[in-house]
Amino acid sequence: MSKNPIYAVIMAGGTGTRLWPLSRQKTPKQTLAVNSERSLFQLAVDRVRPILPVEQILVITASKMAGILAEQVPEIPAENYVIEPEGRGTAPVIALGAAVAEHMAGQTANIICLAADHYIEDVAGFQQALKAAVDVAERGSIVTLGIQPTHAATGFGYIESGAELDSAQGQRVLETIKFKEKPSMEVAEELVSDGKHFWNSGMFIWSTDRVRSEFESQLPETAALVDKVRPVIGTDQMYPVLNELWPTCPSETIDYGIMEGANDIAVIPISVGWNDVGSWSAILDVIDFNEEGNVVREGDHISINTSGTLVQSKKLVATIGVDDLIIIDTDDALLICAKDKAQDVKKVVDRLKAEKRSDLL
Repeated sequence: MSKNPIYAVIMAGGTGTRLWPLSRQKTPKQTLAVNSERSLFQLAVDRVRPILPVEQILVITASKMAGILAEQVPEIPAENYVIEPEGRGTAPVIALGAAVAEHMAGQTANIICLAADHYIEDVAGFQQALKAAVDVAERGSIVTLGIQPTHAATGFGYIESGAELDSAQGQRVLETIKFKEKPSMEVAEELVSDGKHFWNSGMFIWSTDRVRSEFESQLPETAALVDKVRPVIGTDQMYPVLNELWPTCPSETIDYGIMEGANDIAVIPISVGWNDVGSWSAILDVIDFNEEGNVVREGDHISINTSGTLVQSKKLVATIGVDDLIIIDTDDALLICAKDKAQDVKKVVDRLKAEKRSDLL
């Protein structure tokens, strides 16, 4: 499939604040199970293991999460867990991951950059798309996977596609015209209707040579910092150097920092039942409703004239004459939220931070 060795770079540093109060600093979103006995992180690893050995799976995360993740997937070698001293955005994470992959490979590698908290139904279809993407990346292109939209969504960014470039392993390969930020509902409806736009999955497949050249031209400060880390990767000096330099790295996302200014980006459209599980309302998209039209993740629910409601509680919850609610009950917090306001759960976390209520974070 690829002349260069293939590495997966799984980004697992986020805390998933919009899934509060279940997702906390000690139990971040990627460590939680959504619609399976396995966590989102475990599922992310499961999806790439048929493509490459665990020795070629890198996990970039925070120190407070590394132990939890290592317990969940102990097969991944300890040295493959790369500890980010503090969050600086997805762009520096990918630059660092590419440098580590290149060191481990001893040559140029192709890297598959993935998030640890995505949900995908059609795993076989996803794996086929990844194989095709690696083939295209081998030619020097940056490749992203564009999600075929199922509705006008305002919570995702979009990718505008252009001419068909080629095909790879039976997958269509299209030109990428532009990355677009999260739109209003009116704009989203227009984007979905024209057939040229896909949801931005945030998954990128490219060679480490291409990563280095793009960062040198577009984010030179980040490139220079990673170059200072390269000589000590794999030694006992890596973390002293990284811990000193990383806080000075500019914080940036890969979309803003690199993709919006890059050329030769291909997009492979996929329809694999993808969801980034970014909010409680997204959980309703990946779990089947019961006969009463609700989702009960845990506990006992008496539903009287209630539908479209998500319930998780260790005690009985009774709802009467309400629809489209999110009810999440934990030992120390209770969330009651309108489904269409689920994105605002992050505001609760922001308020708790401002009030220094760290026991609830």
